[in-house]
Amino acid sequence: MTVDGGEQYFDLNIERVLEHWPVAFAIREVIANALDEHALTGTAEPVIAEDAAGAWHVADFGRGLRYTHLTQNENDEKRRSGAVIGQFGMGLKDALAVFDRHDVRVEIRSAHGDITTRQRAKETFSDVRTLHAVIRPPADPHRAGTDVVLHGVTADDVAAAQNFFLHYSGDHLLETTSVGQVLKRVSPAAPGRIYVKGLLVAEEPNFLFSYNITDINAPLRRALNRERSNVGRSAYTDRVKAILKQCRASGVVSPLADDLAEFATGQLHDELSWREIAVHACTVLASQEKVVFVTPAELQEGTPQLRYAEDDGYRLVTVPLDVSAKLAQQVDLSGRPLLNLSRYGEAWNDSFVFTLVSTADLTPPERSVYELTDAVLRLAEIDRRPGVVISETMRLDETGHSTVGLWEPAENRIVIHRGQLAGAAEYCATLLHELTHAMSGEPDNSLEFEAALTAMLGKVALRALPRG
Repeated sequence: MTVDGGEQYFDLNIERVLEHWPVAFAIREVIANALDEHALTGTAEPVIAEDAAGAWHVADFGRGLRYTHLTQNENDEKRRSGAVIGQFGMGLKDALAVFDRHDVRVEIRSAHGDITTRQRAKETFSDVRTLHAVIRPPADPHRAGTDVVLHGVTADDVAAAQNFFLHYSGDHLLETTSVGQVLKRVSPAAPGRIYVKGLLVAEEPNFLFSYNITDINAPLRRALNRERSNVGRSAYTDRVKAILKQCRASGVVSPLADDLAEFATGQLHDELSWREIAVHACTVLASQEKVVFVTPAELQEGTPQLRYAEDDGYRLVTVPLDVSAKLAQQVDLSGRPLLNLSRYGEAWNDSFVFTLVSTADLTPPERSVYELTDAVLRLAEIDRRPGVVISETMRLDETGHSTVGLWEPAENRIVIHRGQLAGAAEYCATLLHELTHAMSGEPDNSLEFEAALTAMLGKVALRALPRG
């Protein structure tokens, strides 16, 4: 440092750098320092305002800037804190260089001294001119904090700089995790935003949420370039996934699960293309709501169990086939299996109670069909005559459709759906089918049952046909 006429000159060792930086980037660095001091000291929020002369002020109320802060050095205090934005001393030096390049006059005022900048020859190297900080005694030794005064910047420059910060964005906090925060986007038309410790580094037009990453891993730290903007997705994908995997709030997991239904339309947000995130969202949602996960094909087929599930108070959540297959192996946060349509059908059958119909409540046409029962039983020549009852409701088969007939060996009875009484042929066919189960003990879709049914048909035909 050199002294000249009461002024001290601190060589910043900067010639012409950062040609592509706009003024807003430099203001961003000044605001970041003010917000960091606010976070580290717990003092009042920084004030950003224009004075009557048209100069803009960024003022904090912390400990006050010293000229030693102008060295390009890793700041241990900031590195240890999880709340601050800046990490290295280069931010303010970069800002001062950009201001000088764009003819923005800067005054930095604190109780430790007042600082401006000036191009000046390096000491002992008069042919090399670099940017120097010009340090004078403080005009106000009792000033609290630091006031950075910018002459020659516009309101648009300041607004563009503030737009880089979560602090001024208006993004609504949905959930905080140990890795970072999930934020509701300012509007559906706005892109998702990726913040790192409150500073914008990228935008994602097809993200469902915005994110503020507070736990920076090594790949992300390496990717944070000097501009701290337009960071590639590969650098922060792992951090965003880690945030979402810790989320439990319905404000996050419900929109994620609802968004899965959009995959068929091509409107799926990018977070849901990560299968582990889709599965996690379903797992948490199942812990909070009564849901049954269905595929588009199952929804289109419209099996009765869809209506049964809704009648039981379940919400149908549409998921892709690959996610549905994964969910079949998952449990919710309480250890209960997630319900896909097959599992729901099994649970529904386990809790099923028939709604039996008395013969007195049958309509005359239904009763005339039901009265064919004795004749069919005689034709079948069954040794142990079963009971035959009619029910308004039936259990579900393996495809999710209601069965039309059921043999219950423990009850020694056949249950037939009331709808089969609409025609004699339908009723008799169902009754003979279930009688074959009763006599053979074989299940559907087996060769043994087919053989038994063939034998039954032959027996009935011989008894029914007239003999010569």
